[in-house]
Amino acid sequence: MIPDEARRRPPTAQQFVLAELRRAITTGRLRPGTPIRQDALAEEFQVSRVPLREALKTLQGEGLVTYEAHRGYFVETLSLDDLREVYRIRELLEEEAVRRAVARLTDADLDRLDAAQEEVERAASAGDVLAMATANRLFHMTLFECAGMPRLARLIRTLWDATDAYRSMYYGDAGNRERVVKEHRATLDALRRRAADEAVATLNVHRDHAVAELESQLDS
Repeated sequence: MIPDEARRRPPTAQQFVLAELRRAITTGRLRPGTPIRQDALAEEFQVSRVPLREALKTLQGEGLVTYEAHRGYFVETLSLDDLREVYRIRELLEEEAVRRAVARLTDADLDRLDAAQEEVERAASAGDVLAMATANRLFHMTLFECAGMPRLARLIRTLWDATDAYRSMYYGDAGNRERVVKEHRATLDALRRRAADEAVATLNVHRDHAVAELESQLDS
């Protein structure tokens, strides 16, 4: 059992900065292509440059930021081809995860998915982009982890990391938030009936809608 004092222990400076940078990227405060001003952020977060640099190295490894010599760090920018490739690979891997998960789903798993969906709907109603992104990710990762293939889940998670900077572009629109809620409900219905083909098809449509919307926004 973890002692109470350990649970209350504050994160390290690096963990704090990493969480805040993720928040800034996911909510769209730092948009794709935005330069990351280390001096300003260190002052804002009231930390030295050391934990900030370490956090940026972590995000660089995840593909969320990029480093350019003599220019510094920038929020990663994906081309349309990059975006389509990421989502196509996701489609292939996630179909396998969903089919495996459906064969193993328990009532407890469905309860966890229901709980995650409640958070999605709460965030969607409030128009809270960060909470929506967090809850949406939990919903999907909970399903993928039910496949019982941890390596596959890690690969999928890495692909999701690569497009985190674009979440706010999608969830910032009320119509898209409403669509996500409906598509999740349809997915849950298929999962409850152990209808693997239907669950896969519903999630393919769900993914395609996101790609189409992001393509439209990036084109403009």
